[in-house]
Amino acid sequence: MSTESRDSSRRTSGDAEEPSAKMPLDVSGKLGPFDKFATKASEFASRAPFFLMCILLVLIWAPTVIWLKVDTWQLIINTTTTIITFLMVALLQNTESRNDAAVQQKLNALAHGLAELMEHTADRDGSHDLDEARKELRRAVGLEDEESA
Repeated sequence: MSTESRDSSRRTSGDAEEPSAKMPLDVSGKLGPFDKFATKASEFASRAPFFLMCILLVLIWAPTVIWLKVDTWQLIINTTTTIITFLMVALLQNTESRNDAAVQQKLNALAHGLAELMEHTADRDGSHDLDEARKELRRAVGLEDEESA
């Protein structure tokens, strides 16, 4: 089915007040520069080389207690780990939010497709129960918007 015919069938089928779900093929895969950077950083941070770099950082830092005052020695590692943690939380939150949004779009598309299938089956069989279930499913698709408000 072409995008145009799929879009027009979504506009004409179902309840008028319900927004149509974006189908996975309708979603743009383009990422901005920060999103690309956050994705690469997340991929790097989840691999063994990043963990090994963290261990190396601690191994380099630990012997400096000989040359530094204890307060300075502790301040160096505390400041370094705080900065790294702060930046990683921001980057990982970005990728997690995008992943959550992608999963929600896929679930909405599945629910939308199921609702359309239920509508066609209800029209063919004249089942009032199936029509009520379809309406409930369509109301549930927008539930994530109501819950976040």
